[in-house]
Amino acid sequence: MAALVAAAATGVLLPAVSGLTSATAAAGNLAQGRPVTTSSAESSSLGGAKAVDGSASTRWASAEGVDNQWIRVDLGPSTAVKRVVLKWEAAYAKAYRVELSDDGSTWRQIYATTSGDGGTDDLTVNGTGRYLRVFGTQRATTYGYSLWEVEAYGTGTTPPTNGTNLDDPRKKEVAMKLVSSFENSSLDWRAQFAYIEDIDDGRGYTAGIIGFCSGTGDMLDLVERYTAKKPSNPLAPYLNALRAVNGTDSHQGLDPGFPNAWRQAAQDSVFQQTQEEERDRVYFNPAVSQAKQDGLRALGQFAYYDSAVMHGEDGFRSIRSVALSRALPPSKGGDEKAYLKAFLDAREEEMRKEEAHSDTTRVSTAQRRFLNEGNLDLNTPLYWSVYGEAFSLTS
Repeated sequence: MAALVAAAATGVLLPAVSGLTSATAAAGNLAQGRPVTTSSAESSSLGGAKAVDGSASTRWASAEGVDNQWIRVDLGPSTAVKRVVLKWEAAYAKAYRVELSDDGSTWRQIYATTSGDGGTDDLTVNGTGRYLRVFGTQRATTYGYSLWEVEAYGTGTTPPTNGTNLDDPRKKEVAMKLVSSFENSSLDWRAQFAYIEDIDDGRGYTAGIIGFCSGTGDMLDLVERYTAKKPSNPLAPYLNALRAVNGTDSHQGLDPGFPNAWRQAAQDSVFQQTQEEERDRVYFNPAVSQAKQDGLRALGQFAYYDSAVMHGEDGFRSIRSVALSRALPPSKGGDEKAYLKAFLDAREEEMRKEEAHSDTTRVSTAQRRFLNEGNLDLNTPLYWSVYGEAFSLTS
């Protein structure tokens, strides 16, 4: 059983990590799994330890509506810190500083900004200390401060990419950019919160960062969850219409105002956060979990996720069943490349059944290209094309 460390500011007990030498830490993320204290936490499920657990699906969130909040990580032995990576949730800091300390009391500033814009802050810094603190002084939203991950790297280290799963924050960012290139012809997936159009695929309006559809139920679920959080929102008046058109391609009760209401709601950080939560709950987390059970690495995990995005849970399960009838996954002793080829074959067959999705380049000149290159870990650099347009990710 791990020892327990008292978090002084919150009274929460967190597991201490033993046996982590400076040499071990230097091999990767110095902050991962380390003891954490915070100035506050929005709830017990959003505690500081969630920001150093290596998962892109868990986060720390401070108390809402209060500035001057912080998260502190005990790095163990005093060590050089050359790089800090902060993965902000929608509730990010407009102004914050990063500090180091030898004793947890006297702090040395190694970075500061008053113009934070959220997303991922990959900071080149220079300092030595045992404790790392991210200290927020001005919120960008009416909520608190929220970080998916706080990462620190020492001399000569960079964030690892090889051999990590798709739910690693860096790999998840790659996944989001790939899907955005497929869905929106852009790598900037965060610019898609306000996207909405009818692409004539029989599913009504398609909208948001993952293509929530008015005809397939996921848009209705999203708006219902958003309205539960914030009853007075621009989309709430359309809930009855969304329920009525679910399962059809109809716009009845939605036109002409629904698209503008969506774009207005997309400026709200609560709606942005809810879109990300629904993306993870409905598509990303189940697909990655199933892929891990099948023994697939990051490329296979992405192939499952992208399939779920386009075809829904039932469609994805059907494609997987066809693939399983043709090849064994690694978890059953099969060859990973052969199984993924069978899965992508089945995926393209399914896409060709729908005229709106008959262009299979998101598979044939993207995912299949990565497979043919043997890039089962989905490592950068990545080069692909979709719908005749070329894309690349070099880091």
